Amino acid sequence: MAGGLVALLDDVAAIAKVAAASIDDIGAAAGKASIKAAGVVVDDTAVTPRYVHGFTPDRELPIIRKIAIGSIRNKLLIILPVAMILSQFLPAALPYLLIAGGLFLCYEGAEKVYEALGGGHHDAHGDEPAAERGPEFEKSMISGAIRTDLILSAEIMVISLSSVEDEPFVTRLLVLVVVAFLITALVYGVVALIVKMDDVGLSLAQRKSAFSQRVGRGLVAAMPKVMSFLTVVGIAAMLWVGGHILLVNVGEAGFHWPADVLHDVEHWAGDLVSGGFGGFLSWTAGTVTSAVVGLVLGAIVVLVMHLVPKRKKKGAEAH
Repeated sequence: MAGGLVALLDDVAAIAKVAAASIDDIGAAAGKASIKAAGVVVDDTAVTPRYVHGFTPDRELPIIRKIAIGSIRNKLLIILPVAMILSQFLPAALPYLLIAGGLFLCYEGAEKVYEALGGGHHDAHGDEPAAERGPEFEKSMISGAIRTDLILSAEIMVISLSSVEDEPFVTRLLVLVVVAFLITALVYGVVALIVKMDDVGLSLAQRKSAFSQRVGRGLVAAMPKVMSFLTVVGIAAMLWVGGHILLVNVGEAGFHWPADVLHDVEHWAGDLVSGGFGGFLSWTAGTVTSAVVGLVLGAIVVLVMHLVPKRKKKGAEAH
């Protein structure tokens, strides 16, 4: 009996060691996958603050929380099942899904540029602050943020999946679940810090220390400019990421020349100078090229989306 118990405990210890090793492997793989998707994570962080711009401070964190919950739902309930099923049974379809997502991002970014230039739909609120537009406007902003997050999250999850595509099904599944929670916490934690920095500034400005007051007033004065800057960065990120998704995944789908041209541009820029600055030039050239492609393709979609309704309206009026 005692010998059997010892043998059982040995088996349990061996299983525990295997489980611990598996957990370590999943954690390491999730970390590697998250690092590989870091570029899109930065873009996601830059895009989101524009959706809370103009709201009162008491609504900022609730809005971010709702977007974060929507992001988790996107990742776990929509993207994860589709990605796992396709990776298991139809991996060749993943690039086409990403092409559609990239085109949507390009359209979103180009639409914002079009509106900034004075085009597009102007609602009855005009330049009325977001805080005064009511709960329906808040709902629409949250919905828009979650839709945009769906595309960015899909890119993050598929990039993460590509780094563990040779692992067993269960390992891939667990890695993507870890990545989903890790990336969501990182992105929306940083976004919450960014949008609440003005409150931190107000708190510092009320302290007795002259240095704290000076720093606090500086933060309060700077945050509107920072938020406006992040709005511009967010739009640029949509165009950059959307264009890059298109170029890369069109190549994955079998049409290699757009991705080859992108790589040639990056190599050409990187070879202009030696050392680390060459790498920076290569990245800049690739980013600008992707953004230009995103803007051009997005502008075509915007043009179509604005022309088709007008033609239908004219046709209806003619009848």
